[in-house]
Amino acid sequence: MLTKGLQRTATLWSPLQKAYGLVHQAANILANQEQHTGTQVRERYLAFIKQMQEQKADMGPLGEAIEHFCHITDNFAAGLFHCYDVEGLPRTNNDLEQCFGVARVHERRATGRRGAIPGVVVRGSVRVITAVVTKKQTFSAEELRPSDDQRWRDLRLHLHQGEETRRRQFRFRKDPAAYLAALEAQLLM
Repeated sequence: MLTKGLQRTATLWSPLQKAYGLVHQAANILANQEQHTGTQVRERYLAFIKQMQEQKADMGPLGEAIEHFCHITDNFAAGLFHCYDVEGLPRTNNDLEQCFGVARVHERRATGRRGAIPGVVVRGSVRVITAVVTKKQTFSAEELRPSDDQRWRDLRLHLHQGEETRRRQFRFRKDPAAYLAALEAQLLM
């Protein structure tokens, strides 16, 4: 059975090896072992992508996959090379996704809810940042005291407005007729 499968797919092996080699070369350029600048990496990579497009006819059935690879690269090329010029900027957003995923899991575990947690929706700008930062560093009482009282008041006002909006939405969903009647009564006063 294995021999029969290899015989039937024999025509695909040569294009597959070529395509793998091209993708591997692209990965090597992006790995930037030579520590080139973002502009240099961009030029090398985009020149290589042009070579890939020229070779897609030789890829047989994988030519469409190579074309898709080149198209996606073209879509993201504008923001793909900043990481080579900015110290400490990760090359992927995997760390950021991991960070938010962990925060979401902890919120779900703490509340027992599966869906979107209203507290995160309303206070997410504060809660998620707090969850992320406190894992890496502990803060003293002095460090937690707001340094800019007006900015702190503005943030509190913004959070309060979000809570009030959620409260009104809940009241409307709970009893739409009573909510609308109360609004109508306010309007007629």
